[in-house]
Amino acid sequence: MASETRASSTRARLLDAAAKLLADVPYDALSVRAVCAAAGANPAAVHYHFGSKEALVSALLQDRFESTWASPLDGLAARPRTVGDIVDAILDPLVALRADAETAPTVRVLAEFVIANPRAQWNSRWFGMAPWTDLLLDTVPDLDVGAAQHRWRFAFTVLMTELAQPREFTPESVAALRDFLTAGLSGPSKDPR
Repeated sequence: MASETRASSTRARLLDAAAKLLADVPYDALSVRAVCAAAGANPAAVHYHFGSKEALVSALLQDRFESTWASPLDGLAARPRTVGDIVDAILDPLVALRADAETAPTVRVLAEFVIANPRAQWNSRWFGMAPWTDLLLDTVPDLDVGAAQHRWRFAFTVLMTELAQPREFTPESVAALRDFLTAGLSGPSKDPR
């Protein structure tokens, strides 16, 4: 039991250290050795607890964002919804987190990491493509799985690209992004010709 507590404590210290370091350096410049040193952990601790730097950052992002998304998205998935409701459920928390000086660096890391690592491994439900695909299929009539997945890839690429930008979000830019994502996800599913 004591070794499990130590392991979870070390894991938590590694996540906290990575978050602090990533507030100042981009993902590409993050050193596993620096994370271990900042956490006061053995130099091999990241590899022991996570397997790789990518898995460490993936775990960090899931740890920091899952509580923001899980309950609202689970609730959204359980009731009738529009594509606008889905976009609001994604966009509103991210815009609020990005506007907060304390959480803005983590949002930047999320955006940069997702752009640079499109095949990253995620363990949390709302970080994988399947629930988003199911949500869109249940919302947009006559959409097939492949089209839903493509729409989400484009939507997330646009969203993450915007979140990675150093400029401030204005109400107008958020409204334009909201409209763009909604239109892209809810457009006609068949070629109208």
